[in-house]
Amino acid sequence: MKVILLENVKRIGSIGEVIDVKRGFARNFLIANKKALYASKENIKEVEKIKADLSKKDNERKQEATNIAEQINNKEYTVQKLSTENNELYGSVKPTEISKLIQEENKVEIKPSMIQPVEEIKSLGKFKVKISLHSEVDAEIVVNVTSADTIQ
Repeated sequence: MKVILLENVKRIGSIGEVIDVKRGFARNFLIANKKALYASKENIKEVEKIKADLSKKDNERKQEATNIAEQINNKEYTVQKLSTENNELYGSVKPTEISKLIQEENKVEIKPSMIQPVEEIKSLGKFKVKISLHSEVDAEIVVNVTSADTIQ
């Protein structure tokens, strides 16, 4: 299915590009999140007219993402979880928890879908977590998981 991109999408394409993607990806992700339009002749003409405006908005989003990246990049966040004697967690640390931590400490809203742990966080220790803020801007934080049963 052919679609026209309304914003830069990582590993897919840039604004105004007509690309061929699978139907489900187009309908369920690109079009549902207003990142693309069906590639009809009318839509192609429309996108050509507003391409400069879309680029300007994308640059604003990129600048905003860069500011957020400067605030949180290489910071360490501590999570307390219940653990077994062999330092394994009961459950794991999910992106939603990491998102809430960043919100509480830095007053910066980050969607859980932007958070990509390098590995699953299922034990005590320090873990690197990558945060994709924009198609061209990433940040990396460290999540320090400590045991909650030692704190009274």
